[in-house]
Amino acid sequence: CDIFRVMRGSEIERERERERERERERERERERERERERERERERERERERERERERERERERERERERERERERERERITESQQTQ
Repeated sequence: CDIFRVMRGSEIERERERERERERERERERERERERERERERERERERERERERERERERERERERERERERERERERITESQQTQ
């Protein structure tokens, strides 16, 4: 009778250990999922930064274009003044 209790106790203990191991594995999986989510968020942030950089570049290009336009306008004014003085 006692031997059955010992065997049964031992079986119960093994089952508890298997359950603890399954729980540890579930926790490791949840941690891996959290890490994947953090990586996705970092990637989204890098993409937003690339987009901001592209926008800054477009703005610099627009500014260069405005400067070229102002330069052309000054050139036209010089030509007009030159013609008027002749």
